Amino acid sequence: MTNDVPTFRAFAVSRHRLMFDGEGVTTLVGGYGCPLACRWCINGVCTDPSFRPKIYTVPSLYDTLKIDSLYFEATGGGVTFGGGEPLLQAPFLAAFIRYAKEMDAPWRFNLETSLAVPPALFDALIPEGIAEADCPIDGFIVDVKDMDPAIYERYTKRPQDAMRRNLSRLAALCPDRVTARVPLIPEYNTEEDCDRSEAELRAIGFSHIDRFRYVTERPSMKK
Repeated sequence: MTNDVPTFRAFAVSRHRLMFDGEGVTTLVGGYGCPLACRWCINGVCTDPSFRPKIYTVPSLYDTLKIDSLYFEATGGGVTFGGGEPLLQAPFLAAFIRYAKEMDAPWRFNLETSLAVPPALFDALIPEGIAEADCPIDGFIVDVKDMDPAIYERYTKRPQDAMRRNLSRLAALCPDRVTARVPLIPEYNTEEDCDRSEAELRAIGFSHIDRFRYVTERPSMKK
């Protein structure tokens, strides 16, 4: 690996997860940092300035994860990058997946993301013009919040433009790899709003829709 490959800041590595974050047994790597300011964030530690994330190089993270390779191979599982927002560290993700494939690791790679990052970061992992067969991510779990721009901005405290741009890229590239999560957000949207979000997502090409309700009190992944 070259010296200019960035390190990865993680707030947790959660092992032996079954059917939570993709197919088979997965290990969830929680990336520190998030561009959004959601009220019901499940992992508020990822934006806590007093928290000290663990720093991984590409080889050190690979060595941490490879101990579960037999589980991944036996179940068709692998590694899921979540957060926070893992795309904030997209250059590392691209380098890590390349390295794992060079090491002949037969793992699936999933991404749990809000897609709320600038185009340059999205493109660092999913380059413009890439073919679906060359996409490094096997499964995307996208928390779209709400497709209504006003609801989205009121809840996240950020505009919706980046998420929509990146979502459109996925719709054109690999819609069948995407699970779009449509939450009922207490105090922010209604079932009717969720219906409209689901209808819009289906209209642009997504068929895997996960409807659920945000739980307002949940334990953190912090260890």
